[in-house]
Amino acid sequence: MRIHAHLLPAGLATLLLLAAPVGAQVATAPVAPAAADSLSALAGSATAAPDSVLPGMEPPYVAPARIVEVIDFPNDAGDHIELTFSPSADSSLVLAYLLMRRTPGATDGSEDWSIVSRVPAGEGYTVIDGYDPDYPVVAGVLYEYRVDVQTIDGRQIEGELVSPSFGASGEWFHTEKVRVLIACALFIGLIFYYFSRARKGAKLYLRPIAGIEAIDEAIGRATEMGKPILYVPGLSTIEDVATIASLTILGRVARKVAEYQTPLRVPNRDPIVYTVAEESVKQAYIEAGRPDSYDPNSVFFVTDSQFAYVAAVNGLMTREKPATNFYLGMFWAESLLLAETGSLSGAIQIAGTDAITQLPFFITTCDYTLIGEELYAASAYLGREPKQVGAVKGQDACKAIVMFFVTAGILLSIVDILTGSYSDPSRSLVLKLQSIVSVGALE
Repeated sequence: MRIHAHLLPAGLATLLLLAAPVGAQVATAPVAPAAADSLSALAGSATAAPDSVLPGMEPPYVAPARIVEVIDFPNDAGDHIELTFSPSADSSLVLAYLLMRRTPGATDGSEDWSIVSRVPAGEGYTVIDGYDPDYPVVAGVLYEYRVDVQTIDGRQIEGELVSPSFGASGEWFHTEKVRVLIACALFIGLIFYYFSRARKGAKLYLRPIAGIEAIDEAIGRATEMGKPILYVPGLSTIEDVATIASLTILGRVARKVAEYQTPLRVPNRDPIVYTVAEESVKQAYIEAGRPDSYDPNSVFFVTDSQFAYVAAVNGLMTREKPATNFYLGMFWAESLLLAETGSLSGAIQIAGTDAITQLPFFITTCDYTLIGEELYAASAYLGREPKQVGAVKGQDACKAIVMFFVTAGILLSIVDILTGSYSDPSRSLVLKLQSIVSVGALE
């Protein structure tokens, strides 16, 4: 039988060549270029897709992966294990690596193999077990591991079983947080240093805050006008730090009010805050030497409903026209309602809160505003107690140190940009400063 392949179309010629019986003669005439390209493409596709296995043929062999190192993950609470494995030698046939784990001897289902992590091929060969919340690592428990190979044709090649002789354990100290320890020791040392100086009678300078210095002036104005003073201790509960700071300031204000014999109004939203505020005002009158001047009705509970409380306080401001309004504590959407009503009544208003979203309303409607931590420091300014003054001075000293490093970093960055050494670790000044301070470790 003689087949003239060059006289047939390219596709048909290819099929006849493949189907020709053994011993058939093929014409030696040159093959058409189109037929040659078709044969090359067919051969290329056969080598490019090794996963296309014909029936009866065995799939290509894929070498398994092997775990080479298992260590207890450092600086953790005993809930991570780090494993390093060597990849398969047939990396071109690997889709991903599967970290398998089981607990030998368990009866809760963890005795079966489970996939605790999946690593795509080419994305590293170190796996940390314990990050998946569905498969936590328990301290002290012995696990068995293996790394299976997931091939591109859907097979899963089991790896060698590894049984570590240890379980995960926690550390007492995070070795990468040494700088944090140094910073904390410095901070505490500065607080005790200034605390000791304050106890010895040293006059420590505190940065003046306009809102705190205006308290005596506001109380004196109300006394001259013969009008009451309104004090709102916020709308939060006693667990809020801003509420505690507000109650501390209330005691100082109440002492001045007792000395000047000025009426005081303290409406409360929370029952616990009401009880504490009542005792604080009563104690302030006793310390001022005027316990008989204390009015039990000066501190009262209104309601625990947010806007019903605001309506009641606004009504009080409209009726009694207090000469001074204090808004100190935690506030939400009602801040503008309170401050705007007080502003329309013509009162001097002093506000303070750590709620960032409410500060703009207080700043625009009040005469003085304590911003953020100034509310916490107000008690130290008013009472001048050694512990509180020492804490404020220690914080200020630490802030000065931080500001020094920030300023130094800015200046060194400018120098690096001008000299062109910003990207060179051996020459960059700001990178050297970062290696000393280690901002990431402090965070």
